Amino acid sequence: MKTPYTHIYKILRLNRFIVLAVLVMAFLSSVISALQVHRAHREHLKNSFAIDPQGAVYPLKREASAENLKVEAEAHLDNFHRGFYHLSPSNYKESLERALWLGDQSVDELYRQKRVDGIYNRILQYGLLQKVTAVKSNIDLSREPYAFETRMEFEIKRGSTTDYYHLRTSGKLERIARSFPYNPHGFVITGFFEEELKKISDEDR
Repeated sequence: MKTPYTHIYKILRLNRFIVLAVLVMAFLSSVISALQVHRAHREHLKNSFAIDPQGAVYPLKREASAENLKVEAEAHLDNFHRGFYHLSPSNYKESLERALWLGDQSVDELYRQKRVDGIYNRILQYGLLQKVTAVKSNIDLSREPYAFETRMEFEIKRGSTTDYYHLRTSGKLERIARSFPYNPHGFVITGFFEEELKKISDEDR
């Protein structure tokens, strides 16, 4: 015998079926999304970035990136030394800011010491142009962090007078996450130290 509640029971059963169906679909959707994210993550891990000899960064397979480790490390050191030491009254702040992104507190401490010593004030006061002319680095890539030694030549112009210098620096390179455009090669310089600064005479050039 039908009662007034018969129709209500049918509605409740239908509602329960709809709820269960929605839950199952939501579960399946979550599983599919998780699988897609996992697949995308695996594809991302297979790719990395490398630098060509001109300094441009390109995506490439991780297997191939190992072959470019030396090129990227040398480019990082070249960018740092040119940014930290290639200075003029018009650009020294921007140049130093870019260089400080490439090193740790040892670089920052050296920068602060140079500022206390008045080096940057003299660049402004006398209109000095400190120009890097050559950067050559030797890097031990056998184990990380990668120890390096860099030999750099630069000149300081003051009016018609030009003095030439040779600087030898050392430190280590550690891998970090890339940060475009501040640190495109994914290295940070640690334990940076100025080993030797030598003025070059005209006879030695």
